[in-house]
Amino acid sequence: MELRHLRYFVAIAEERSITRAAERLWIAQPGLSTQVRRLEAEVGVQLLDRHPRGVELTPAGEVFLERARATLVAAEAASSTGADLEAGLVGTVRLGIATEAPAGLAPSLLAAFGQDRPGVEVTVFETYSGALMRGLRNGRLDAVIAPAAFGSAELRSQPVGPGHRLACPGAVDARQLHSEPVVVTGHRDGAGHDRAVAELLTDLGITPVLQRGGPGPALYAAVAAGEAVALTTAAAASGALIARPLEPARDLRFALLWSERAPAPALAELIRAAEPAAVVRRPVLASVA
Repeated sequence: MELRHLRYFVAIAEERSITRAAERLWIAQPGLSTQVRRLEAEVGVQLLDRHPRGVELTPAGEVFLERARATLVAAEAASSTGADLEAGLVGTVRLGIATEAPAGLAPSLLAAFGQDRPGVEVTVFETYSGALMRGLRNGRLDAVIAPAAFGSAELRSQPVGPGHRLACPGAVDARQLHSEPVVVTGHRDGAGHDRAVAELLTDLGITPVLQRGGPGPALYAAVAAGEAVALTTAAAASGALIARPLEPARDLRFALLWSERAPAPALAELIRAAEPAAVVRRPVLASVA
């Protein structure tokens, strides 16, 4: 039995006619009929009921059709393996990730790769850079994410991480922000924050180029994509973002705010706790029953 015999049978079953199947396959009708009869003889059961208007599948033919289709799909997948391997659509990658790597660096890379190449099986090993480099050199690992300083003449390297030119360690000179898009909320309820950022940049002698960020958690999406920068606190710069101190240093001050009406006792205690050098004393327990 050959795959072409299965294709012939599937075409006949779908067309419900040997004549139409022969036209679809560009095969002479007598030859197609002969091939199908040989297929029935090989499987040892009648697959088609022939009548003047065409053909109908026998119960055995229904089962055989389902299996023939599955076989053809599997054969097509198998035949494409070489091309898929060549294109990097399937395969395996053993990736080492240094314990010292910044949090969020590898997850963002693996998430993007997994979305583009879902057929590639990635096995991740995490340990210190020295052990990973030994694994890379002896062939136990295919690639590692480690400090670039481990690079050498026999290795090739590709920087990973946010693609922005300012995404590197150390402080950033405020003058480097000239003409850089700076993400702000662009939302009416974030106008106070946006105004503070603009005033801070102006105070540094920089004409701000403000860019509206995404909604909610996507506020800094353009920063994570390496398309913009943002002025924020280091605590807000998490995940795929790199936080660099600004020179000359500037503070974005925060305050505890409340309404003019007299605060409730609990709120009054919170206000008192927020006072500079405040000493919060625990209330003395008057008595114990």
